[in-house]
Amino acid sequence: MIDEMVRKPGPWLSTQKDTGIIISSRVRLARNIAGFRFPGWADEQEAICLCEDLRNALVALPAIADSDPICFDMNSLPPVDKDILKERHLISNELALKGAGSALIVARDEHVGAMINEEDHLRLQAISPGLNLKAVWEKINNVDTQLENRFEYAFSSRLGYLTACPTNVGTGLRASVMMHLSGLRLLNEIDAVIRGLDKMGFAVRGLLGEGSEANGNMFQISNQGTLGETEMQILDNLVEIVEEVAGHEQNARERLMCDQRTYLHDQVARALGVLMFARMLSSTEAIDLLSGLRLGVELAIIRGLSVMDINEIMLLTQPGHLQKMSAKILSIRERDEIRSKIVAEKLKNVHMCD
Repeated sequence: MIDEMVRKPGPWLSTQKDTGIIISSRVRLARNIAGFRFPGWADEQEAICLCEDLRNALVALPAIADSDPICFDMNSLPPVDKDILKERHLISNELALKGAGSALIVARDEHVGAMINEEDHLRLQAISPGLNLKAVWEKINNVDTQLENRFEYAFSSRLGYLTACPTNVGTGLRASVMMHLSGLRLLNEIDAVIRGLDKMGFAVRGLLGEGSEANGNMFQISNQGTLGETEMQILDNLVEIVEEVAGHEQNARERLMCDQRTYLHDQVARALGVLMFARMLSSTEAIDLLSGLRLGVELAIIRGLSVMDINEIMLLTQPGHLQKMSAKILSIRERDEIRSKIVAEKLKNVHMCD
């Protein structure tokens, strides 16, 4: 199943919507089953039994069964395969470290999934291209409702859904939007935006979520509070702030085009030059340079390349994907050499406009 995945980009990256500034939307629900200890306190046998019950229930739900779900047992999954699932935003670092009694159930199109016995018994997730939070919410809420008809959730009439981490108590809802904010970064305005978002109660994380750096100027903006607001209030607030940030980014790009055109073209040209002619590229360097190229594509400075092409290159040159396609474990140096060759081949027909 993993072999099938790596031959194509994640479907949630396959459709470009909006301006290219807003990349994707994700909604995640944290749930626990009443009468069972949370994963951090449960013994292995309890975790294994509950995992099996949840897995069997999930694959039988109409909302998931119709999507031809795939099951991954964390205990039997090789490290490279776990890396691939992390790179495709299907599992967290925490689940990747788990063994017996933890699993991933994911639709074959990767739009809907469930992590079993991560920090909570269940982390239900739906993801989609563009700013699509309401539709994503409806999809995962349907899964949640169907599952709640089969299991009794740990729930308090005063606090809401009970979770391992107090910050998730309440709705258990984390909604996030991935954004490409290169314009604000080039104008050195991104730090002020992040500080403003933090003061308003929004979290800003990097490409791979919590604890990750904002490589490639990719930022995930999400709600921090889950208690005291309804799901729709949380989603409405996030949509409003994302649209505001997208407006700031669009304004930054326009200012770059009008007032700092030479600087902008120079940054894009440098990114293209290194990507085309480098003989070694680290994963982080490739993502950062591809971000500059992506900006060039979105502003029509680069021809012969689409945003979808860049999405594919970014994903397929990640360490896990490279090693799976090579059918062997690669050293860092080997990965860097192979990555540079793949990128150069993908960019051979690309050129800049005057």
